[in-house]
Amino acid sequence: MTNLDVRILVVDDEPPIRKLLRVGLGSQGYAVSEAPNAKTAIELVETEKPDLILLDLGLPGMGGHELLRKWRDDGLDVPVVILSSRTDEAGIVSALDLGADDYIIKPFGMNELVARIRVALRHKFQQQGEKPVFHTGDLTVDLVKRIVTIEDREIKLSPKEYDILRILVQYAGKVLTHQFLLKQVWGDSTDVQYLRVYVRQLRQKIEKTPDQPCYITTETGVGYRLREVD
Repeated sequence: MTNLDVRILVVDDEPPIRKLLRVGLGSQGYAVSEAPNAKTAIELVETEKPDLILLDLGLPGMGGHELLRKWRDDGLDVPVVILSSRTDEAGIVSALDLGADDYIIKPFGMNELVARIRVALRHKFQQQGEKPVFHTGDLTVDLVKRIVTIEDREIKLSPKEYDILRILVQYAGKVLTHQFLLKQVWGDSTDVQYLRVYVRQLRQKIEKTPDQPCYITTETGVGYRLREVD
C-alpha cells in the first residue's frame, strides 16, 4: 500500500493545526480529511473509513478521551495517534490505556509525526501474530526457541526479563504504558518500580551502553518503547 492509498483523519479544533497537517501530510502523499469536533469526526469515520486518525485531546464538547473510548467500545480498530498540547503525563497515559496507538506533543516536527504514522500503519497492515524471529540492529529474538542473541552471542535472560522483552517485541515501535506491561507480565498492578528494576537488568544484558539505551527507550512518565534500529 502506498501513501496515496492511505486516508488520514485529522481531528483538531485549531484551524492552523489542521492546515499544517493537511499541507504537510498531503506533501507526503497522504489523503487528509479534517474534523473540528467529535460530531464531525464520528460522521467522517463512518463515511470515509480512514486508515489512521490523528486525535487532539482538547476538543470542545466531547473531548478526545471520551471520543476515543466511544470508538474503541464500538469496536473501531483504526490506529489512533494522539496530538496533545498538554504536558500532563496522566492524560497521555489515560489515552494510551483507552486504546490509542501512540502520541506526539505539540509543537511537533513533521518528520517525527510521519515516522509515528508509519509505525502505527505498519502494525495495522502487517499479518496478525508474532513473527517467529525478530531482528533490530544487532539484537535477535527467536520467539519460538526463546533465544535472544546480540551479535550472534546468546544472552541468558530470566523468565521475567524475557517476558518483558517478548511483549516489547510484539509491539515493536509502539509505546507501552507501565500498567500495560505490568498486567501483561505479572497479571496485576505490581509497583512500577518493580518493572523499572527488571528493565534496568534487561538493558544491562542487551544494550552496549545501558545508560544510553539503543533498543529499549524510556517514554518519561509513560512507559517504554522497543526502538527498531535501521
